[in-house]
Amino acid sequence: MKKGLLIVLVLQILIAAAFGREADKILPYTIHQKKMDNGMNVVTVPYPSPGLAAFYIVVRTGSRNEVEKGVTGFAHFFEHMMFRGTDKYSSDEYSAILKSLGAAANANTSNDRTEYHMTGNAEKLEKMFEVESDRFRYLNYSEHDFKTEAGAVKGEYTNSTASPYAKLREKMLDTAFDKHTYKHTTIGFFEDIVDMPNQYEYSKEFFKRYYRPEYCTILVVGDATPEEVYALSEKYFGDWETGSYVADIPVEPKQTETRFAHFQNGGVPPFLQLNYKGPAFSDQEIDMPALDVLATILFSSTSDLYKKLVIEEQKARFIGGGAFDSRDPNLISISASLIDKADMQYVKDEVLAAVDNVRQNGVDADLLAKTKSNLKYRFAMGIDNPDAIAGSLSHYITLTGDPESVNRLYALYDKVSVDDLKMVIDKYFVPTGLTIATISPDSEGGVK
Repeated sequence: MKKGLLIVLVLQILIAAAFGREADKILPYTIHQKKMDNGMNVVTVPYPSPGLAAFYIVVRTGSRNEVEKGVTGFAHFFEHMMFRGTDKYSSDEYSAILKSLGAAANANTSNDRTEYHMTGNAEKLEKMFEVESDRFRYLNYSEHDFKTEAGAVKGEYTNSTASPYAKLREKMLDTAFDKHTYKHTTIGFFEDIVDMPNQYEYSKEFFKRYYRPEYCTILVVGDATPEEVYALSEKYFGDWETGSYVADIPVEPKQTETRFAHFQNGGVPPFLQLNYKGPAFSDQEIDMPALDVLATILFSSTSDLYKKLVIEEQKARFIGGGAFDSRDPNLISISASLIDKADMQYVKDEVLAAVDNVRQNGVDADLLAKTKSNLKYRFAMGIDNPDAIAGSLSHYITLTGDPESVNRLYALYDKVSVDDLKMVIDKYFVPTGLTIATISPDSEGGVK
Protein backbone atom coordinates (compact mmCIF):
# COMPACT_ATOMS: atom_id res chain seq x y z
CA MET A 1 0.00 0.00 0.00
CA LYS A 2 1.27 3.47 -0.85
CA LYS A 3 2.22 5.70 2.07
CA GLY A 4 -0.34 8.36 1.11
CA LEU A 5 -3.14 5.82 1.04
CA LEU A 6 -2.14 4.49 4.42
CA ILE A 7 -2.09 7.98 5.95
CA VAL A 8 -5.57 8.75 4.62
CA LEU A 9 -7.00 5.51 5.96
CA VAL A 10 -5.35 5.94 9.36
CA LEU A 11 -6.70 9.49 9.65
CA GLN A 12 -10.19 8.35 8.72
CA ILE A 13 -10.07 5.56 11.26
CA LEU A 14 -8.87 7.95 13.98
CA ILE A 15 -11.60 10.48 13.17
CA ALA A 16 -14.18 7.72 13.07
CA ALA A 17 -13.01 6.39 16.42
CA ALA A 18 -13.19 9.86 17.94
CA PHE A 19 -16.79 10.14 16.80
CA GLY A 20 -17.64 6.63 17.96
CA ARG A 21 -18.07 5.48 14.37
CA GLU A 22 -17.80 2.20 12.54
CA ALA A 23 -14.25 2.08 11.22
CA ASP A 24 -14.65 -1.50 10.01
CA LYS A 25 -16.87 -0.30 7.14
CA ILE A 26 -15.73 1.36 3.94
CA LEU A 27 -17.56 4.49 5.14
CA PRO A 28 -16.26 4.87 8.69
CA TYR A 29 -18.98 7.30 9.75
CA THR A 30 -22.35 6.20 11.08
CA ILE A 31 -25.27 6.61 8.70
CA HIS A 32 -28.40 7.68 10.58
CA GLN A 33 -31.64 7.27 8.66
CA LYS A 34 -35.29 7.47 9.52
CA LYS A 35 -38.34 7.42 7.29
CA MET A 36 -41.13 9.91 7.83
CA ASP A 37 -44.79 8.87 7.77
CA ASN A 38 -45.20 10.23 4.23
CA GLY A 39 -42.45 7.93 2.93
CA MET A 40 -39.64 10.46 2.69
CA ASN A 41 -36.32 9.09 3.89
CA VAL A 42 -34.06 11.29 6.04
CA VAL A 43 -30.33 10.48 6.17
CA THR A 44 -27.73 12.21 8.32
CA VAL A 45 -23.99 11.56 8.49
CA PRO A 46 -22.28 13.66 11.18
CA TYR A 47 -18.81 14.55 9.94
CA PRO A 48 -16.16 16.78 11.60
CA SER A 49 -16.43 19.84 9.37
CA PRO A 50 -17.12 22.74 11.76
CA GLY A 51 -19.58 25.18 10.28
CA LEU A 52 -20.12 23.28 7.03
CA ALA A 53 -22.92 21.02 5.82
CA ALA A 54 -23.81 19.41 2.51
CA PHE A 55 -27.56 19.28 1.91
CA TYR A 56 -28.82 16.96 -0.85
CA ILE A 57 -32.26 15.92 -2.01
CA VAL A 58 -32.17 12.81 -4.16
CA VAL A 59 -35.26 12.26 -6.32
CA ARG A 60 -35.28 8.67 -7.54
CA THR A 61 -36.68 9.74 -10.90
CA GLY A 62 -34.60 9.94 -14.04
CA SER A 63 -34.94 9.17 -17.72
CA ARG A 64 -35.71 5.58 -16.68
CA ASN A 65 -39.13 6.82 -15.54
CA GLU A 66 -40.06 8.31 -18.91
CA VAL A 67 -42.22 5.41 -19.98
CA GLU A 68 -44.73 7.12 -22.27
CA LYS A 69 -44.06 7.55 -25.96
CA GLY A 70 -43.39 11.10 -27.11
CA VAL A 71 -42.49 12.67 -23.76
CA THR A 72 -38.88 11.79 -23.03
CA GLY A 73 -36.55 14.35 -21.46
CA PHE A 74 -38.83 15.58 -18.66
CA ALA A 75 -36.69 14.38 -15.73
CA HIS A 76 -33.85 16.48 -17.10
CA PHE A 77 -36.28 19.32 -17.90
CA PHE A 78 -37.23 19.66 -14.22
CA GLU A 79 -33.58 19.88 -13.26
CA HIS A 80 -33.81 23.20 -15.14
CA MET A 81 -37.31 24.21 -14.15
CA MET A 82 -36.72 23.88 -10.43
CA PHE A 83 -34.45 26.92 -10.54
CA ARG A 84 -37.05 29.24 -12.09
CA GLY A 85 -38.60 30.23 -8.78
CA THR A 86 -41.89 29.97 -6.89
CA ASP A 87 -44.61 32.38 -5.79
CA LYS A 88 -42.66 32.95 -2.58
CA TYR A 89 -39.14 33.19 -3.97
CA SER A 90 -38.32 34.30 -7.49
CA SER A 91 -35.27 32.90 -9.24
CA ASP A 92 -33.27 36.01 -8.34
CA GLU A 93 -34.43 35.87 -4.73
CA TYR A 94 -33.46 32.19 -4.52
CA SER A 95 -29.97 33.04 -5.82
CA ALA A 96 -29.65 35.89 -3.32
CA ILE A 97 -30.57 33.57 -0.43
CA LEU A 98 -27.95 31.07 -1.51
CA LYS A 99 -25.36 33.82 -1.58
CA SER A 100 -26.34 34.89 1.93
CA LEU A 101 -25.88 31.29 3.10
CA GLY A 102 -22.45 31.07 1.55
CA ALA A 103 -23.88 28.11 -0.35
CA ALA A 104 -23.15 26.72 -3.78
CA ALA A 105 -26.14 24.92 -5.32
CA ASN A 106 -26.61 22.82 -8.41
CA ALA A 107 -28.47 19.82 -9.82
CA ASN A 108 -27.97 16.99 -12.28
CA THR A 109 -29.96 14.19 -13.88
CA SER A 110 -29.08 10.62 -14.79
CA ASN A 111 -30.90 7.48 -15.91
CA ASP A 112 -32.17 6.75 -12.42
CA ARG A 113 -32.42 10.00 -10.49
CA THR A 114 -32.46 13.78 -10.35
CA GLU A 115 -30.28 15.24 -7.63
CA TYR A 116 -30.33 18.69 -6.04
CA HIS A 117 -27.50 19.75 -3.78
CA MET A 118 -25.96 22.66 -1.93
CA THR A 119 -23.09 23.02 0.49
CA GLY A 120 -22.91 25.94 2.88
CA ASN A 121 -23.03 27.32 6.39
CA ALA A 122 -24.31 24.64 8.76
CA GLU A 123 -25.74 27.33 11.05
CA LYS A 124 -28.09 28.26 8.19
CA LEU A 125 -29.30 24.72 7.64
CA GLU A 126 -32.89 25.64 8.47
CA LYS A 127 -32.93 28.26 5.70
CA MET A 128 -31.69 25.60 3.28
CA PHE A 129 -34.62 23.42 4.31
CA GLU A 130 -37.07 26.29 3.91
CA VAL A 131 -36.09 27.29 0.37
CA GLU A 132 -35.80 23.69 -0.83
CA SER A 133 -39.15 22.64 0.60
CA ASP A 134 -40.72 25.70 -1.03
CA ARG A 135 -39.65 24.77 -4.54
CA PHE A 136 -40.19 21.03 -4.10
CA ARG A 137 -43.70 21.52 -2.83
CA TYR A 138 -44.85 24.71 -4.49
CA LEU A 139 -43.06 25.03 -7.81
CA ASN A 140 -45.29 27.14 -10.00
CA TYR A 141 -44.64 28.25 -13.55
CA SER A 142 -46.62 29.78 -16.38
CA GLU A 143 -46.96 28.31 -19.85
CA HIS A 144 -44.69 31.08 -21.09
CA ASP A 145 -41.98 30.16 -18.57
CA PHE A 146 -42.41 26.51 -19.50
CA LYS A 147 -41.91 27.19 -23.21
CA THR A 148 -38.90 29.37 -22.50
CA GLU A 149 -37.21 26.60 -20.53
CA ALA A 150 -38.19 23.97 -23.09
CA GLY A 151 -36.41 26.10 -25.69
CA ALA A 152 -33.33 26.18 -23.47
CA VAL A 153 -33.41 22.38 -23.25
CA LYS A 154 -33.51 22.17 -27.04
CA GLY A 155 -30.46 24.41 -27.18
CA GLU A 156 -28.66 22.17 -24.67
CA TYR A 157 -29.55 19.13 -26.78
CA THR A 158 -28.10 20.79 -29.87
CA ASN A 159 -24.88 21.66 -28.06
CA SER A 160 -24.45 18.32 -26.35
CA THR A 161 -25.07 16.27 -29.47
CA ALA A 162 -22.67 18.31 -31.59
CA SER A 163 -19.99 15.83 -30.53
CA PRO A 164 -19.70 12.71 -32.72
CA TYR A 165 -19.26 10.66 -29.55
CA ALA A 166 -22.59 11.93 -28.22
CA LYS A 167 -24.26 11.13 -31.54
CA LEU A 168 -22.81 7.63 -31.45
CA ARG A 169 -23.95 7.09 -27.86
CA GLU A 170 -27.47 8.15 -28.77
CA LYS A 171 -27.50 5.75 -31.70
CA MET A 172 -25.87 2.96 -29.72
CA LEU A 173 -28.45 3.07 -26.90
CA ASP A 174 -31.29 3.12 -29.40
CA THR A 175 -29.75 0.04 -31.04
CA ALA A 176 -28.81 -1.87 -27.89
CA PHE A 177 -32.22 -1.57 -26.18
CA ASP A 178 -35.59 -2.53 -27.63
CA LYS A 179 -38.10 -1.85 -24.85
CA HIS A 180 -36.42 -0.51 -21.72
CA THR A 181 -36.26 3.25 -21.19
CA TYR A 182 -32.45 3.10 -21.10
CA LYS A 183 -33.00 3.16 -24.86
CA HIS A 184 -32.95 6.97 -24.80
CA THR A 185 -30.36 9.30 -23.33
CA THR A 186 -31.10 11.43 -20.28
CA ILE A 187 -31.86 14.48 -22.40
CA GLY A 188 -34.41 12.52 -24.45
CA PHE A 189 -35.18 11.75 -28.09
CA PHE A 190 -34.73 14.70 -30.44
CA GLU A 191 -38.29 14.59 -31.77
CA ASP A 192 -39.60 14.75 -28.18
CA ILE A 193 -37.38 17.72 -27.36
CA VAL A 194 -38.69 19.54 -30.45
CA ASP A 195 -42.26 18.87 -29.32
CA MET A 196 -41.62 19.65 -25.64
CA PRO A 197 -42.97 23.25 -25.81
CA ASN A 198 -46.39 21.73 -26.63
CA GLN A 199 -46.39 19.55 -23.50
CA TYR A 200 -47.21 22.11 -20.80
CA GLU A 201 -50.06 20.08 -19.29
CA TYR A 202 -47.98 16.90 -19.32
CA SER A 203 -45.15 18.71 -17.54
CA LYS A 204 -47.47 19.50 -14.61
CA GLU A 205 -48.56 15.86 -14.53
CA PHE A 206 -44.93 14.67 -14.49
CA PHE A 207 -44.14 16.95 -11.55
CA LYS A 208 -47.26 15.82 -9.72
CA ARG A 209 -46.30 12.17 -10.16
CA TYR A 210 -42.66 12.20 -9.18
CA TYR A 211 -41.98 15.19 -6.96
CA ARG A 212 -43.51 13.40 -4.00
CA PRO A 213 -42.00 12.42 -0.66
CA GLU A 214 -41.90 8.70 -1.39
CA TYR A 215 -39.51 9.37 -4.30
CA CYS A 216 -37.23 11.66 -2.29
CA THR A 217 -34.41 11.29 0.23
CA ILE A 218 -33.01 14.15 2.28
CA LEU A 219 -29.29 13.70 2.90
CA VAL A 220 -27.24 15.94 5.19
CA VAL A 221 -23.52 15.38 5.79
CA GLY A 222 -21.38 17.56 8.02
CA ASP A 223 -21.81 19.67 11.12
CA ALA A 224 -25.35 18.57 12.01
CA THR A 225 -27.00 16.06 14.31
CA PRO A 226 -29.55 13.42 13.26
CA GLU A 227 -32.05 14.94 15.69
CA GLU A 228 -31.67 18.41 14.17
CA VAL A 229 -31.98 17.15 10.60
CA TYR A 230 -35.02 15.00 11.30
CA ALA A 231 -36.77 17.83 13.17
CA LEU A 232 -36.21 20.18 10.23
CA SER A 233 -37.40 17.51 7.82
CA GLU A 234 -40.62 17.10 9.77
CA LYS A 235 -41.09 20.86 10.01
CA TYR A 236 -40.69 21.57 6.31
CA PHE A 237 -41.65 18.30 4.62
CA GLY A 238 -43.70 16.39 7.20
CA ASP A 239 -47.12 17.38 5.85
CA TRP A 240 -46.12 16.93 2.19
CA GLU A 241 -48.70 14.53 0.78
CA THR A 242 -47.70 11.13 -0.50
CA GLY A 243 -48.50 10.40 -4.14
CA SER A 244 -49.83 7.23 -5.71
CA TYR A 245 -48.12 6.94 -9.09
CA VAL A 246 -45.77 4.03 -9.80
CA ALA A 247 -44.09 3.83 -13.20
CA ASP A 248 -44.41 0.58 -15.12
CA ILE A 249 -40.83 0.24 -16.37
CA PRO A 250 -40.70 -2.06 -19.41
CA VAL A 251 -38.55 -5.17 -19.14
CA GLU A 252 -35.88 -5.49 -21.82
CA PRO A 253 -36.20 -8.75 -23.81
CA LYS A 254 -33.16 -10.97 -24.13
CA GLN A 255 -30.86 -9.98 -26.99
CA THR A 256 -30.22 -12.82 -29.43
CA GLU A 257 -27.54 -11.56 -31.83
CA THR A 258 -24.71 -9.06 -32.17
CA ARG A 259 -25.89 -5.57 -33.12
CA PHE A 260 -24.09 -2.69 -34.81
CA ALA A 261 -24.27 1.11 -34.54
CA HIS A 262 -22.02 3.23 -36.75
CA PHE A 263 -21.54 6.98 -37.14
CA GLN A 264 -19.62 8.20 -40.15
CA ASN A 265 -17.23 11.02 -39.28
CA GLY A 266 -13.71 11.72 -40.43
CA GLY A 267 -13.13 14.68 -38.15
CA VAL A 268 -12.31 12.66 -35.03
CA PRO A 269 -10.05 9.64 -34.47
CA PRO A 270 -11.58 6.23 -35.26
CA PHE A 271 -13.48 4.92 -32.26
CA LEU A 272 -14.56 1.45 -31.17
CA GLN A 273 -16.90 0.51 -28.35
CA LEU A 274 -18.02 -2.97 -27.32
CA ASN A 275 -21.25 -2.87 -25.29
CA TYR A 276 -22.37 -6.07 -23.57
CA LYS A 277 -25.66 -6.46 -21.73
CA GLY A 278 -24.83 -6.47 -18.04
CA PRO A 279 -26.61 -6.79 -14.67
CA ALA A 280 -28.60 -4.39 -12.57
CA PHE A 281 -26.79 -3.06 -9.52
CA SER A 282 -26.98 -5.28 -6.47
CA ASP A 283 -25.32 -5.08 -3.07
CA GLN A 284 -26.20 -8.73 -2.48
CA GLU A 285 -24.84 -10.46 -5.59
CA ILE A 286 -21.16 -10.81 -6.48
CA ASP A 287 -21.61 -9.92 -10.17
CA MET A 288 -21.05 -6.16 -10.04
CA PRO A 289 -17.97 -6.25 -7.76
CA ALA A 290 -16.53 -9.02 -9.93
CA LEU A 291 -17.10 -6.94 -13.06
CA ASP A 292 -15.42 -3.93 -11.43
CA VAL A 293 -12.39 -6.03 -10.52
CA LEU A 294 -12.30 -7.61 -13.97
CA ALA A 295 -12.48 -4.24 -15.77
CA THR A 296 -9.66 -2.85 -13.64
CA ILE A 297 -7.44 -5.84 -14.37
CA LEU A 298 -8.18 -5.88 -18.10
CA PHE A 299 -8.83 -2.29 -19.18
CA SER A 300 -7.23 0.17 -16.74
CA SER A 301 -4.10 2.16 -17.58
CA THR A 302 -2.01 -0.39 -15.67
CA SER A 303 -3.38 -3.41 -17.56
CA ASP A 304 -1.37 -5.57 -19.94
CA LEU A 305 -3.82 -4.75 -22.74
CA TYR A 306 -3.35 -1.00 -22.26
CA LYS A 307 0.43 -1.38 -22.23
CA LYS A 308 0.33 -3.41 -25.43
CA LEU A 309 -2.16 -1.39 -27.50
CA VAL A 310 -1.41 2.12 -26.24
CA ILE A 311 2.24 2.16 -25.15
CA GLU A 312 4.04 -0.56 -27.08
CA GLU A 313 2.17 -0.98 -30.38
CA GLN A 314 0.59 2.51 -30.36
CA LYS A 315 -2.54 1.22 -32.02
CA ALA A 316 -4.80 3.14 -29.63
CA ARG A 317 -4.80 6.51 -27.90
CA PHE A 318 -6.64 5.06 -24.93
CA ILE A 319 -8.64 2.05 -23.87
CA GLY A 320 -10.91 1.69 -20.87
CA GLY A 321 -14.29 0.60 -19.65
CA GLY A 322 -16.48 -1.19 -17.18
CA ALA A 323 -20.04 -1.83 -16.07
CA PHE A 324 -22.63 0.90 -15.40
CA ASP A 325 -24.30 0.99 -11.99
CA SER A 326 -28.04 1.12 -12.75
CA ARG A 327 -31.32 0.16 -11.11
CA ASP A 328 -32.10 -2.15 -14.04
CA PRO A 329 -29.79 -4.22 -16.26
CA ASN A 330 -27.58 -1.92 -18.30
CA LEU A 331 -24.34 -2.16 -20.30
CA ILE A 332 -20.74 -3.17 -19.82
CA SER A 333 -18.80 -0.91 -22.20
CA ILE A 334 -15.20 -1.11 -23.40
CA SER A 335 -14.03 1.87 -25.47
CA ALA A 336 -10.92 2.51 -27.55
CA SER A 337 -9.80 5.54 -29.55
CA LEU A 338 -7.61 4.35 -32.42
CA ILE A 339 -4.76 5.80 -34.45
CA ASP A 340 -5.72 4.05 -37.69
CA LYS A 341 -9.16 2.84 -38.76
CA ALA A 342 -7.49 -0.21 -40.35
CA ASP A 343 -6.73 -1.50 -36.83
CA MET A 344 -10.40 -1.59 -35.75
CA GLN A 345 -10.80 -5.37 -36.09
CA TYR A 346 -7.36 -6.03 -34.61
CA VAL A 347 -8.14 -3.99 -31.48
CA LYS A 348 -11.50 -5.71 -31.06
CA ASP A 349 -9.81 -9.12 -31.37
CA GLU A 350 -7.19 -8.15 -28.79
CA VAL A 351 -9.86 -7.07 -26.32
CA LEU A 352 -11.68 -10.37 -26.75
CA ALA A 353 -8.41 -12.29 -26.46
CA ALA A 354 -7.65 -10.57 -23.15
CA VAL A 355 -11.10 -11.47 -21.84
CA ASP A 356 -10.75 -15.05 -23.06
CA ASN A 357 -7.34 -15.37 -21.40
CA VAL A 358 -8.95 -14.73 -18.01
CA ARG A 359 -11.76 -17.13 -18.91
CA GLN A 360 -9.21 -19.86 -19.65
CA ASN A 361 -6.38 -19.12 -17.25
CA GLY A 362 -7.74 -16.90 -14.49
CA VAL A 363 -5.53 -14.20 -12.94
CA ASP A 364 -2.61 -14.13 -10.57
CA ALA A 365 -3.70 -14.27 -6.93
CA ASP A 366 -1.47 -11.35 -5.97
CA LEU A 367 -2.85 -9.19 -8.81
CA LEU A 368 -6.40 -10.02 -7.74
CA ALA A 369 -5.68 -9.05 -4.13
CA LYS A 370 -3.98 -5.78 -5.09
CA THR A 371 -6.79 -4.85 -7.45
CA LYS A 372 -9.46 -5.36 -4.82
CA SER A 373 -7.46 -3.34 -2.29
CA ASN A 374 -6.85 -0.49 -4.72
CA LEU A 375 -10.53 -0.22 -5.59
CA LYS A 376 -11.39 0.12 -1.91
CA TYR A 377 -8.57 2.54 -1.14
CA ARG A 378 -9.48 4.70 -4.13
CA PHE A 379 -12.96 5.10 -2.68
CA ALA A 380 -11.59 5.79 0.79
CA MET A 381 -9.33 8.56 -0.50
CA GLY A 382 -12.28 10.31 -2.14
CA ILE A 383 -14.48 10.72 0.95
CA ASP A 384 -12.61 13.52 2.68
CA ASN A 385 -15.24 16.28 2.89
CA PRO A 386 -19.03 16.59 3.36
CA ASP A 387 -19.83 17.15 -0.30
CA ALA A 388 -17.75 14.17 -1.44
CA ILE A 389 -19.38 11.89 1.13
CA ALA A 390 -22.87 13.11 0.25
CA GLY A 391 -22.19 12.73 -3.46
CA SER A 392 -21.07 9.15 -2.97
CA LEU A 393 -23.99 8.21 -0.71
CA SER A 394 -26.47 9.79 -3.11
CA HIS A 395 -25.27 7.32 -5.75
CA TYR A 396 -26.24 4.35 -3.59
CA ILE A 397 -29.49 5.99 -2.48
CA THR A 398 -30.30 6.24 -6.19
CA LEU A 399 -29.63 2.56 -6.77
CA THR A 400 -31.32 0.96 -3.77
CA GLY A 401 -32.88 3.71 -1.68
CA ASP A 402 -30.52 2.78 1.15
CA PRO A 403 -27.16 4.55 1.69
CA GLU A 404 -25.89 1.53 3.65
CA SER A 405 -25.56 -0.16 0.25
CA VAL A 406 -22.10 1.36 -0.01
CA ASN A 407 -20.92 -0.67 2.97
CA ARG A 408 -22.56 -3.87 1.77
CA LEU A 409 -21.12 -3.47 -1.71
CA TYR A 410 -17.54 -2.89 -0.63
CA ALA A 411 -17.74 -5.83 1.77
CA LEU A 412 -18.39 -7.97 -1.31
CA TYR A 413 -15.14 -6.88 -2.97
CA ASP A 414 -13.18 -8.93 -0.43
CA LYS A 415 -15.09 -12.02 -1.54
CA VAL A 416 -14.40 -11.75 -5.29
CA SER A 417 -12.53 -14.86 -6.45
CA VAL A 418 -10.95 -15.98 -9.71
CA ASP A 419 -13.95 -18.24 -10.24
CA ASP A 420 -16.21 -15.19 -9.93
CA LEU A 421 -14.24 -13.43 -12.68
CA LYS A 422 -14.68 -16.45 -14.94
CA MET A 423 -18.36 -16.64 -14.04
CA VAL A 424 -19.15 -13.07 -15.08
CA ILE A 425 -17.20 -13.51 -18.32
CA ASP A 426 -19.24 -16.60 -19.21
CA LYS A 427 -22.45 -14.88 -18.16
CA TYR A 428 -22.10 -11.46 -19.80
CA PHE A 429 -19.31 -11.43 -22.40
CA VAL A 430 -21.27 -13.27 -25.05
CA PRO A 431 -21.73 -12.32 -28.75
CA THR A 432 -25.53 -12.49 -28.48
CA GLY A 433 -25.46 -9.73 -25.87
CA LEU A 434 -23.07 -7.43 -27.75
CA THR A 435 -23.67 -4.11 -29.51
CA ILE A 436 -20.62 -2.84 -31.42
CA ALA A 437 -20.48 0.94 -31.84
CA THR A 438 -17.97 2.61 -34.17
CA ILE A 439 -16.90 5.95 -35.62
CA SER A 440 -14.81 6.07 -38.79
CA PRO A 441 -14.52 8.13 -42.00
CA ASP A 442 -16.30 5.48 -44.10
CA SER A 443 -19.93 4.42 -44.19
CA GLU A 444 -19.34 1.21 -42.22
CA GLY A 445 -17.38 0.38 -39.11
CA GLY A 446 -15.59 -2.55 -40.66
CA VAL A 447 -15.81 -4.69 -37.54
CA LYS A 448 -17.46 -8.08 -37.38
